[in-house]
Amino acid sequence: MNHRCSCAVLGHHLLLFYFYEDSLADILCTCKRINSGASKMNRLDELENQSIYIIREAYCHFEKIAVLWSMGKDSTVLLALCRKAFLGTAPFAVIHIDTGKKFKSMYAFRDMWAKNWGLNLIVARNTSEAEKKVSLADKLSCCNLLKTEALKQVVTQHNFDAVMLAIRRDEHGIRAKERHFSPRDQDFRWNYGDQPPELWDFFESKVKKNTHIRIHPLLDWIELDVWQYIKREHIPTVELYFSKNGKRYRSIGCAPCCEPIESDARNIDEVIHELENTKIAERQGRAQDKEAAHAMQQLRALGYM
Repeated sequence: MNHRCSCAVLGHHLLLFYFYEDSLADILCTCKRINSGASKMNRLDELENQSIYIIREAYCHFEKIAVLWSMGKDSTVLLALCRKAFLGTAPFAVIHIDTGKKFKSMYAFRDMWAKNWGLNLIVARNTSEAEKKVSLADKLSCCNLLKTEALKQVVTQHNFDAVMLAIRRDEHGIRAKERHFSPRDQDFRWNYGDQPPELWDFFESKVKKNTHIRIHPLLDWIELDVWQYIKREHIPTVELYFSKNGKRYRSIGCAPCCEPIESDARNIDEVIHELENTKIAERQGRAQDKEAAHAMQQLRALGYM
């Protein structure tokens, strides 16, 4: 009998159909109904499914994996997705790169939720002599010493072959060059000019000796998605994101590098409404000598998050 094989892609599943030539119209109708059902998922559902798929793929492919948690909104959403992917637990280490310069409310938030969620928390700091000589006036050097070097030390110490981070493409033009699975060499350097293709959700999972992979499950999210997901899933957030005396922080990190923006958004709904109408960049309140494109590319090439 004369027959052919065709396929349709639905989410992350490949559906195979074997059919006779004269039944092509029927098969196309079936595919249309399947895709119509898939299209009823809203954007948050699609993003959640994609992120959980990436998280599970990473857990499956890598022997020693960890997730970075800065206590910011994005990394807390990533942590919530990790817990959702594994029935309420995070089955791998959670790393906080502690610069010693965070806001007090961020440390309180970390300690409370690490305990409530039963996290295997690793607090990492740069323990070299150079850390003692850091100058807050030189933001590039400060970030490299307090963040990048601390990350290098903890990855090396624990032999992690993969690390998940909550960066998003819309945050910065340099981060828009990233892949979901992004290799780093033995010196933690990122070769942004030579990255593996990611066709049909096939990701780079081969790790050479003394190297690791950076994994970015939130790469396709935008800031508004994050806040809408926080609202939907009732994810806790640091109080700094909400207005006090007419100002709030839209992006948080080390206190010396962050400035509040003028805002009256005192809760999640008001933050979402503000984002739907603003034209101001999310990281406008961060230290601009670090945020310039050439500076960010230099930092990320050296191993910065």
